[in-house]
Amino acid sequence: MAGKHDLRHLVSDAPRVLVVDGSKLVRKLIGDVLHKELPNAEVIACEGIEAARAALAEGAFDLVTTSLVLPDGDGAAVAKLVREAAGQAYVPVIVVSGDVQSRLESRSLADDVTDYFDKALGHQALAAFIRGYVDPQPVPGARVLYVEDSRVVALATKRMLEAHQMTVTHVDSAEAALDFLHEHRSEDDVGADLLLSDVYLKGALSGHELLGQVRKAFGYSKRRLPVVVMTGDDNREHQASLLREGANDLVLKPIEERLLVIKTLFQLRAAKTPERRAFDA
Repeated sequence: MAGKHDLRHLVSDAPRVLVVDGSKLVRKLIGDVLHKELPNAEVIACEGIEAARAALAEGAFDLVTTSLVLPDGDGAAVAKLVREAAGQAYVPVIVVSGDVQSRLESRSLADDVTDYFDKALGHQALAAFIRGYVDPQPVPGARVLYVEDSRVVALATKRMLEAHQMTVTHVDSAEAALDFLHEHRSEDDVGADLLLSDVYLKGALSGHELLGQVRKAFGYSKRRLPVVVMTGDDNREHQASLLREGANDLVLKPIEERLLVIKTLFQLRAAKTPERRAFDA
């Protein structure tokens, strides 16, 4: 399960970040967040695809953010430009938009897009999200309930998460996960800070059905108990169904270690973030 890049790949003394958005206000807001979180970062802001093309031609970036809708096209075109630029095939491309959830659920985001951020989460969450990519920091003591029926895969994943200071409780079935949640059910504590589950599990219940139980029977919201689902199913409708029914995020198999850790850490931080102020764009 080794990732293509070490988590420290993006950390440098002066990371370069490209911000593409048609709104001058949004470009300033993202730029301000970046400068606050990464004082040494070099931030290049541009309003559209052609300006992004020119910036990419001048040198490699460590991170790219883009809006979905741009004055001269779609943000997916920016992601494609990044992938085609020399030495930037694996540079994270993050979509920052207020329309991301519907695109995500319809599975209409381009494969060149690494991840997304919903503007509705607010500035503080954006700061945590960006730092998660450029300079990933652990959430010491965060508790992960991990559901995986392959002992070999579970051992490798558990060690990887524990290396980032997460406390991992592994169970091998959806039924065992539900037993755990029932045992720890209370007003103040659900027993875990995040649920990480495979979709296809041995036993009567699948990871999909486990998700339904968490959201409906237990009534846990996405912030009360974030759920990250791992799936090797490339059927976009099946993926969309998981998101519609309450998964916070998906990680596609084969798992890239770096991306799984970043997504897990972000969900853990977002669940603890009180600010919900949206961008005023």
